[in-house]
Amino acid sequence: MTATSVRGQPRDPVAGQPKNPWITLWAMLVGFFMILIDTTIVAVASPSIMGALNISSYDSIIWVTSAYLLAYAVPLLLAGRLGDRFGPKNLYIAGLVVFTLASLWCGLSGSIGMLITARVVQGIGAALITPQTLSTITRIFPEERRGVALSAWGAIAGVATLIGPLAGGVLVDHLGWAWIFFINVPIGIIGVVLAVWLIPALPTQSHRFDIIGVALSGVGLFLIVFGLQEGQMQEWQPWIWAVIACGIGAMAVFVYWQSVNRHEPLIPLEMFRDRNFTLANVGIAVIAFAVTAMLLPVMFYAQTVYGLTPTRAALLIAPTAVASGVLAPFVGRLVDRSHPRPIIGFGFSTLAIGLLWLSIDMKPSTPFWRLMLAMCAVGVGMAFIWAPLAATATRNLPMRLAGAGSGVYYTNRQIGSVLGSASMAAFMSSRVTAEMPAMPAGAAPRGESDVMHLPAFLHEPFATAMSQSLLLPAFIALLGVAAAFFLVGGSTKSEPDLS
Repeated sequence: MTATSVRGQPRDPVAGQPKNPWITLWAMLVGFFMILIDTTIVAVASPSIMGALNISSYDSIIWVTSAYLLAYAVPLLLAGRLGDRFGPKNLYIAGLVVFTLASLWCGLSGSIGMLITARVVQGIGAALITPQTLSTITRIFPEERRGVALSAWGAIAGVATLIGPLAGGVLVDHLGWAWIFFINVPIGIIGVVLAVWLIPALPTQSHRFDIIGVALSGVGLFLIVFGLQEGQMQEWQPWIWAVIACGIGAMAVFVYWQSVNRHEPLIPLEMFRDRNFTLANVGIAVIAFAVTAMLLPVMFYAQTVYGLTPTRAALLIAPTAVASGVLAPFVGRLVDRSHPRPIIGFGFSTLAIGLLWLSIDMKPSTPFWRLMLAMCAVGVGMAFIWAPLAATATRNLPMRLAGAGSGVYYTNRQIGSVLGSASMAAFMSSRVTAEMPAMPAGAAPRGESDVMHLPAFLHEPFATAMSQSLLLPAFIALLGVAAAFFLVGGSTKSEPDLS
């Protein structure tokens, strides 16, 4: 029988897979890159948004990012399972359409309430897209070529997070804050066309809908993430801890329900019998924590101590993105034929060393080139983490668990980002309080716009506070080294026995 095709792309008659899966990969990376940039692009535009929308409270502008993060994190587990049931191509296209329309809505928003609402819709679209990318790669690439494919995917995942502030700075400086959202519209349209044309319709599986599991996981994740995001702004009042405790309790009940549900649980706990899958989930949470936590003190240091514009400050992280991108193909080939332990262990060790190096060098008098070298080391470490972790997480999972596994993996990435953001905010605040001279009552800076105008005599203690803050992600990176130590070699079986 002649192989069927999707307009220009021949399909393998076996399981409807494309003969050239790389075309599918590049088509999906368009939308994937766009949604990841939006996790960090808003930070550099926050002062401009505050002025344009007449926002007097810094707490309000925080919700432009928090709303996106919450809406992104909560549906991820469900989105992975929906991809198994209705097809990753359909879920990817639906998510990309939602995200693109919500981006237009964000740019047209005339009030903070409308902008936050639009960001929630954006986050839902991103949650629909994300698990489908990893699930599709896992299903269309043979195991011996999957590492190279995931190197491209991993490079996009790492570089996009770092490019966000740079892209935001350029767009805000030249076109205005709304264009950080408008730019998504043409990219989204191109992404939808490519997806319809080039992404194959993979076989689906009929699933029962775990309504109780969806409700418990949604409520639990929402309460935990909400508590972490609001904790610093609400000064960790007792009700915040009660919200987090209720969220943890809901997640505990969710795990119990998954263990006793004899039909089709939202998360088949059997996947955690694979040691590498479990440890890779620890690793992705650690790297997400470190990257998110790192950006905040580096950006404040660059703009306050060095006096750089947002665009020029974002250039400080360019070596990280370049190093990660350049090394990605080499790392991908290495993953296909090497044990994951030394690769991922080297990555987390180099990341921790790079962050420690940057912490030591973040002084007012440090030459800019020395900071760039430290950021290069951070980028080298990330290159040996993103793609190898993804390949290790999915290598031994059977195809029937690909969607659920990718949903769990990306949920842990988002939770790591939330923990990094909330923890760094609290740690930075404590270091600033400890290092900065006492201010008159009512004069203590609150929010980014106040910190940007520190007098010169405060630059030294502020730089010290920021450099000390980087010790937190450096320490957390060591947890990744510990997780890598217990990884085992990959299996070559397509349907491993997880019992």
